[in-house]
Amino acid sequence: MRRKIIYSLILLVLIQFVCQAQPMRDKGIFKDYKNEFWEEIKKSLEDYEKKNQPPPKKSFRMDFSGYDLPKSIDEFKYQPHLEPVSQGNTGTCWAYAATSFLESEMIRLYNRKIKLSEMFTVYWQYIEKARRFVKERGNSLFAEGSQANAVVAMWRKYGCVPYENYTGLQPGQPFPDHSKMFKEMNDFLQSVKSANAWNEEFVINTIKTILNHYLGEPPTSITYENKRMTPIEFINNIVKLNLDDYYDVMSLMSEPYYQRTIYDVPDNWWKDSSYINVPLDDFMNIIKNAIKSGYTMVIGGDVSEVGYDSYSEVAMIPTFDIPSEYIDENARQFRFSNGTTTDDHGIHLIGYKEVDDKFWFLIKDSGSGSRNGKNKGYYFYHEDYVKLKMMSIFVNKAAISNLLKRVLNN
Repeated sequence: MRRKIIYSLILLVLIQFVCQAQPMRDKGIFKDYKNEFWEEIKKSLEDYEKKNQPPPKKSFRMDFSGYDLPKSIDEFKYQPHLEPVSQGNTGTCWAYAATSFLESEMIRLYNRKIKLSEMFTVYWQYIEKARRFVKERGNSLFAEGSQANAVVAMWRKYGCVPYENYTGLQPGQPFPDHSKMFKEMNDFLQSVKSANAWNEEFVINTIKTILNHYLGEPPTSITYENKRMTPIEFINNIVKLNLDDYYDVMSLMSEPYYQRTIYDVPDNWWKDSSYINVPLDDFMNIIKNAIKSGYTMVIGGDVSEVGYDSYSEVAMIPTFDIPSEYIDENARQFRFSNGTTTDDHGIHLIGYKEVDDKFWFLIKDSGSGSRNGKNKGYYFYHEDYVKLKMMSIFVNKAAISNLLKRVLNN
């Protein structure tokens, strides 16, 4: 027993010696950073700054009280179309509106529903914009906007693909965002202009590199219905739309009527002069007769008026702006000439209803405002708003056959 006690004491001494000779090692862990007092400082300073700032300026808008406004898309007679999608933080309404229109044309003609890629078209449009920028030594506009007919032009040259084959989104990205991408491309092109470095191959390759980084590289071939095909073959064999069947119509007093002419707006960056100009009454009759006959169309114009409200989901012209009976060619041209009417948004007109001898049009819209109301992705445009503020339409030639005969005979 005595020997066991001695051994135990010796073991205890050895353990204490080892512990003193080899100190305990510290370990690290990951913790969320926090500094409550620093957060308190920031909040106090923010509150102080807010107290010393003037209240936000209110926007003068039309009061819709007392109006029996449309409340649901179900009130309208509308043509088949695919579900509205958001253009996110991009200036590519033209691509969304025209793609939606051409999707509806596929349904109308072939009863075929295919969601098509807007970003495939946008990608190649930027390439063509950069190419023209070089050819015109920086005197061609490089911006996000364009026209509906640009989609057809890009399809002719590059084809198109289903949305699932090219979304233009990064993994996990919920909405398109071209803000950084466009700035990078534009800064590069401005540097090219400043340096007078007009090497087209170098410029195009650089723009492609930027686009590939943000949108991904577009496919050169896809598999659809177990068949391998190029984007051009997809257009020819699957989409099957005759791209020569689509025309632009506008209405401005500044150009001759019943002739083809240029639509002089910044988004017509390649100066297309194939727009058919007609008097305002003809313009409105084309829209009404086309939608009543089952043809949808792209319409483009100004969406910045006081009677344009995303929460009420309507676009109207208030009498304090101009009474309905005074909306004519002169009022329309006056606003276009002084810059209060601009060509800032493209949308897809898909339906209508008539109330008290006036039309309401059902609009499918990719802009963010169309998501603020109950009918996500839709607006209700009053006839007067279209008459005063919508400047052009893009439609199948079958809806304007009489107009085309008159123009071709001039």
